[in-house]
Amino acid sequence: MVKTRKVGSAGRFGPRYGASVKKKLVKTEKIQRKKQKCPFCQGIAKRLSRGIWRCKKCKKKFASGTYFIKSGK
Repeated sequence: MVKTRKVGSAGRFGPRYGASVKKKLVKTEKIQRKKQKCPFCQGIAKRLSRGIWRCKKCKKKFASGTYFIKSGK
């Protein structure tokens, strides 16, 4: 994957789509790629599909945010 200093992982799109769209994408991808904590046992949760998560420790399957787990606060 091609990365550039200014746009990070969105560098794969080259000059297309505009700077503001690529900045939003980079922000979302940075959060998405962090390890997500299970709200039940604080183990590591993995994204199965859009909004569906599964904890590796307690094996619970639950729904939350599309790209990252939203806190219940």
